[in-house]
Amino acid sequence: QVQLVESGGGLAQPGGSLRLSCVVSESIFTRYDMGWYRQAPGKQRELVASITSDGRTNYADSVKGRFSISRDNAKNTMYLQMNSLKPEDTASYYCNAKRLWIDSWGQGTQVTVSS
Repeated sequence: QVQLVESGGGLAQPGGSLRLSCVVSESIFTRYDMGWYRQAPGKQRELVASITSDGRTNYADSVKGRFSISRDNAKNTMYLQMNSLKPEDTASYYCNAKRLWIDSWGQGTQVTVSS
């Protein structure tokens, strides 16, 4: 069972920044395709950004130019740098790891953007 632990959520003001981290328990982290998802109350979970095992990235239109996904394979860690935050970015953010038949999720970290 792959374990994922997110951290870095919290309260930010509009226009502010936060950095989320996701630590993966597996030593074969480099072989996983990773992603950040979010879910706001009453809404479906949506993809925010993803990064493949070979470093290709993809972003939701709503976060392009503001968010940046990256991974540090030496630390088994994925990051999401969130800049120019907006109130509509408020949601629980979840880390996801995929490889072959494996599709694992973290417990989520809350991001609230409010003045």
